[in-house]
Amino acid sequence: MKKIGMIALALVAATGVYAQKGVEDGSRYGHGQDSINTLRNISIYSEYYKTNDFKAAYEQGWKDVFHDAPLASVNTYNYGIKILQNLYNDAKKAKDEALMAQYSDELFKVFEQRLKYLDQLNAMAKNKVTEADIFGQYGHAYRIYNPKVSISRAYELLRKAVDLGKGHTQYYVLDDLMAVSSQRYMNKKDNEEYREALIQDYLDCAGYIDEFIALQADDKIIENATKVKENIDGHFVKSGAADCESLQNIYGPKIEDNKDNLEYLTKVVRLMTIFECQSSDAYFTAAEYAHQISPSYNTAKALGKLYIKQREDYDRALEFYNQAIELTDNKIEIADTYYQMATLYYTKENYDRSRSALQKCLSNNPNKGDAYILMAQLYAVKHDWSSEPALNRCAYFAVLDKLEQAKKVDSSVTAKANELISQYKKQTPQAEDLFMLGYKVGDQVEIKGWINETTTIR
Repeated sequence: MKKIGMIALALVAATGVYAQKGVEDGSRYGHGQDSINTLRNISIYSEYYKTNDFKAAYEQGWKDVFHDAPLASVNTYNYGIKILQNLYNDAKKAKDEALMAQYSDELFKVFEQRLKYLDQLNAMAKNKVTEADIFGQYGHAYRIYNPKVSISRAYELLRKAVDLGKGHTQYYVLDDLMAVSSQRYMNKKDNEEYREALIQDYLDCAGYIDEFIALQADDKIIENATKVKENIDGHFVKSGAADCESLQNIYGPKIEDNKDNLEYLTKVVRLMTIFECQSSDAYFTAAEYAHQISPSYNTAKALGKLYIKQREDYDRALEFYNQAIELTDNKIEIADTYYQMATLYYTKENYDRSRSALQKCLSNNPNKGDAYILMAQLYAVKHDWSSEPALNRCAYFAVLDKLEQAKKVDSSVTAKANELISQYKKQTPQAEDLFMLGYKVGDQVEIKGWINETTTIR
């Protein structure tokens, strides 16, 4: 107080009787007597603020400083927000609607004035804030400290904050935007514009919350943001805005016009994946156009799987599997794709091609246990090679060889291999039947025909 008083006296001495408010001449404190009043008011309301006497702080200086010297201090705004929020809550408890409206209106003016003078205030601030920060705080406060919330105004503020802040947007603002956007849609479900906006809001918020979390080091913030991530999904699901038919109707007609727009196509694919709409025409069309623009092993293989699962179009799936192999030099990826092709051929009972694909798979990855298991199953299907039934059943020894090899190279398939071993052992020939043919345990037998391998009798 003493220091501020001395400053004020010095200002009087320097300026004489001249007085002018800061809001009038753009100065920080004003001039002459007005500067003295501003400094005194800052000192007085700050002391009341520190003791949480918000009513006194509001009446004894803060209000005058806010109106008369908007550039006096960043704390005019930081303190002002808390002062007015507390006064609003007190008025709400007292059910004084007039005061609620007054404090609400003044609170919003705090945000608006801070935006107006943001550059000048940031120039004197240690911790600078952005437009995105202020719009986010404004939109959040607008929803909470407001007796008459306008959904359209709340949406406008929050959408502005998210557009400016993107992945740096505070988690609670993303939560607010989804809550408001879904409410706006549910209030008027026949408005397709609101439906599409809600879907875009969801895509943005779901993406930005992940970016926000990745930037954090504080465990508490991460915990809160993770809860908001769940809320974002919850708001969207609860709205009922997204079902496969609706997504098809919204995006299907627009894909052709955006067939060269990878960002748009990726958005459609992502959204329809989230809601398990991969069987829709829009999904397939968008995915294929996206693959044409930016082909990769992953996109080709994914399309191959989808054509099997959603369309049972095996020929088209094989086309994409072949593309996937051409798009990678990674032997593990190549082996995995050949295995998928082998499985597909096996399903179609094209056993020659299935074995050929498995051989290519194992030449790239000799440790893929599943490939040996599928080869064993092929051998079991094609076990007939002789006119002697006992010799035909010797093919099951070759089947067991492949299953043992699967366990040897890949422990992850042990349980599956053992289950098949127990089944196929029952198919091997009896010792007396082999004895009549001149064979005993330990002898080798050449399995001719389709299998064309030598195995050991046991």
